[in-house]
Amino acid sequence: MGPEQMALCFDVPGLVAGVDEAGRGPLAGPVVAAAVILDDANPVEGVADSKALTARRRELLFDQIRARALAFCIAEASVEEIDRLNILHATMLAMKRAVEGLRLKPAKALVDGNRLPPLRIPAEAVVRGDALVPAISAASILAKVHRDRLCRELHAAHPHYGFDVHKGYPTPAHLAALREHGASSAHRRSFRPVREALAARLTAGEPA
Repeated sequence: MGPEQMALCFDVPGLVAGVDEAGRGPLAGPVVAAAVILDDANPVEGVADSKALTARRRELLFDQIRARALAFCIAEASVEEIDRLNILHATMLAMKRAVEGLRLKPAKALVDGNRLPPLRIPAEAVVRGDALVPAISAASILAKVHRDRLCRELHAAHPHYGFDVHKGYPTPAHLAALREHGASSAHRRSFRPVREALAARLTAGEPA
C-alpha cells in the first residue's frame, strides 16, 4: 500500500469500513455487497483483491476475515430490484445495506470504484481499491465467496444452466442454455443477453 492509500485509511479519526461488491456483470442472481472493519491488532494475512486469489484461498480468507474483523456485513439487492432499479442503483443499494448493517458505526467508508452509495457517514471512492486498501480487499472476498455460494445453490435448483461453472456470466454455454430452456426466476430479464435469448425463443414459437 502506498502513502496515498495509507492516508485514505487514516485521515478521519475512528473506524474505517471497506466496501465492495460482486455480481454486477452476471445475467442471474442478486448483486452482493460487503462492508468490513478490520482489526489492526488482529490482522488477516494474505488479504488481496478477490479476483487475484484462488477459490480455495478465498474460502479460507472468508472464514478468517469473519473471525477477526471488528465488524462485517454482507448484503444483497435482489433480481427484482436489479430489474426495477437497474444494476448500478441496485449495487449502490446493496452497498448501503452492507454499511448500515455493520454492528459498529464507522467514521468513514472507503468504497471500491468511482461511485458512492448514499450513506449517512463520510465516504470516499477508491479506484482499484480492492487491490490497494486491505479493508476493501476483505470486503471483495466476503462478497465474492458469498455470491459464489449462492450460485451453487442456484445450480442445485436449476442444474441445466451451469451456474456452478459460469456463476451467471454470459458464457456461450449459458447463452445456449437460455435459448434452449428460457429464463429461470433467477435471471435478470432487464439484461440485454437475456432479453435477446428470450426473444429468439418467442420468434421460434417457444415460451420464454
